[in-house]
Amino acid sequence: MSEIEVEELAARLGEVPILDVRTAAEFDGSAGKPCDPRQGHIPGARNLDVYRLMEMTTDELHAELGLAQGAEVVAYCHGGSRSALAAQALRALGYDARNYVGSWHEWSRHDDLPLERK
Repeated sequence: MSEIEVEELAARLGEVPILDVRTAAEFDGSAGKPCDPRQGHIPGARNLDVYRLMEMTTDELHAELGLAQGAEVVAYCHGGSRSALAAQALRALGYDARNYVGSWHEWSRHDDLPLERK
């Protein structure tokens, strides 16, 4: 499985598409996990709950992502499990999907890393 580390992802913000597969409330910071010191999402990330992603047809997913076949995309969640599932599904559909295993649990602990809240 292709993974990405926090340093590479932070250096590539705005360059690589990022897919946050948590719930909408986790994404907007209104109902994040209490173990995370900061709530919100990685700047530039798009939110697509993994359970919704799994119910979408291939055409719906391609339209939602707006990415060309073979495009690189990074998936993350809270702790890397939901994003691993999403990355596997995205790879099966022909995307170069990478899992950010540290996910929000790691990102939220780095005060030097930016975040967005909606």
